[in-house]
Amino acid sequence: MGEILVLVDHVDGAVRKPTLELLTLARRLGEPSAVFLGKGADAATETLGRYGAQKVYVVDAAEIDDYLVVPKADALAQIAQSANPAAILVPSSADGREIGARVAVRLGSGLITDAVDVVAGENGPETEQSVFAATYQVRAHVTKGTPVITVKPNAATPEEAPATPAVESVSVEFSRAATGTKIVSRAPREKSDRPELTEADIVVSGGRGVNGAENFVVIERLADSLGAAVGASRAAVDAGWYPHSHQVGQTGTQVSPQLYIAAGISGAIQHRAGMQTSKTIVAINKDEDAPIFDLVDYGVVGDLFKVVPQLEEEINKRK
Repeated sequence: MGEILVLVDHVDGAVRKPTLELLTLARRLGEPSAVFLGKGADAATETLGRYGAQKVYVVDAAEIDDYLVVPKADALAQIAQSANPAAILVPSSADGREIGARVAVRLGSGLITDAVDVVAGENGPETEQSVFAATYQVRAHVTKGTPVITVKPNAATPEEAPATPAVESVSVEFSRAATGTKIVSRAPREKSDRPELTEADIVVSGGRGVNGAENFVVIERLADSLGAAVGASRAAVDAGWYPHSHQVGQTGTQVSPQLYIAAGISGAIQHRAGMQTSKTIVAINKDEDAPIFDLVDYGVVGDLFKVVPQLEEEINKRK
């Protein structure tokens, strides 16, 4: 089986869940090798090996942490040119999509973005995607060069496959463009006990029907009872009821959790584009003709201020 490169998404060596999903998917295609860029590789190696990485390429250079995106694309492209992998898997984050695109151009290869599944096919890795604002599901494969595929979070359940990976330190020759945009400051994110919106297994979102910032506590309490992340529709965000960082939709964050609960959201196409690949969708809306009911697995026609507290109470009873 060919080598499959997986770009590691981490914070100071703490490996994030999407990388574990990619390693699980990579084992379907060949032999996973992790590409670790930045500081903290020693802390990450054990985790990467536990999820099947046979090898870990490490690039610990100042350029990786001090400049935006391009140094990471330089490193991944040079490793790919040397290793000649069967495919490259990259987390489908804002940085990941740009890195994947730059690497595909460098390699003269085809690029597939925002895959929600990857399997081995007769012509190499075959992906499933949602396209045209999640109106269609398509299957595709790259026809030229080394497939570069960005994969959305929650595309797979991480599965352990313990290995003892070989570690290879790589020296990279960075391009002139690598130092074009310097990071001048960093500020820590406000910490929350809730999971990251893009990585959460469950997301509870509120929309125009919440009718005010002060009422979002109803959404937050349901989310906390489920250990879920909190999302919001564009209407709620534009009204100033919830931070933009929590917006789910085509112009916000795209999510693909195991369970998505939409409360007081009508289901406009731009919102559907951000959550339609969720495995199970539940909607609560007092308008029985709301478009959201066209795509849900379960729908409740009712006042969210009556339904959501009852749901929260029942969940807490059953814990």
